[in-house]
Amino acid sequence: MTTQAELIASVAKDAGVSQADAGRMLDALVKNIHKSLIGGGDVRISNLGVFDTAARAAREGRNPATGATIKIAASKAVRFRVSKPLKDAVNK
Repeated sequence: MTTQAELIASVAKDAGVSQADAGRMLDALVKNIHKSLIGGGDVRISNLGVFDTAARAAREGRNPATGATIKIAASKAVRFRVSKPLKDAVNK
């Protein structure tokens, strides 16, 4: 597993920028992905994949401790679908 700090250090080295600049770039990227998903859009990054949202309908569930029926509200879930080039590279 790679931590955020390790990712920032690696990006800084590869891009030839300071770690502070790389950290700000990563923060800006994450912020803009959030804004797009909250606004109902999706984010497509070539050779990585697609971030989007999916609607989940309201449904009934059970409390595992008591067995009582509970209502689960409708919600949105964030999905990530990996690109074919990345999937192929991981499966080599």
